[in-house]
Amino acid sequence: MRDEKWPAVYITANRYRGTIYVGVSSALWNRIHDHKNKRFDGFTADHDVCLLVWYEHHTTMEDAIRREKQIKKWKRGWKIRIIEEMNPDWLDLHESIDALASLVMPKAGPLPSQG
Repeated sequence: MRDEKWPAVYITANRYRGTIYVGVSSALWNRIHDHKNKRFDGFTADHDVCLLVWYEHHTTMEDAIRREKQIKKWKRGWKIRIIEEMNPDWLDLHESIDALASLVMPKAGPLPSQG
């Protein structure tokens, strides 16, 4: 999973029902690893928002970006609801990422390459 390219939308948090951040990446495992190691200046590093609590893979980056923008507009309660539907205990999902299990299938089109 570390080097695979699967566009994903994700939510990180600093603790149970704490500060949350919505992002998008083409390589989720690597992006979360970077957040954990504070390789990005800004909000996530300042607030220690590095626990992967929710994610959703897409077949194209365009679809993932569209979904990220949609979720960013949501009220906090709605974001908490989707987190708790997938991950009621707000566990860190970083080491158990499963692109196929969380893949949102498009109406038509091929799957992304795994190389």
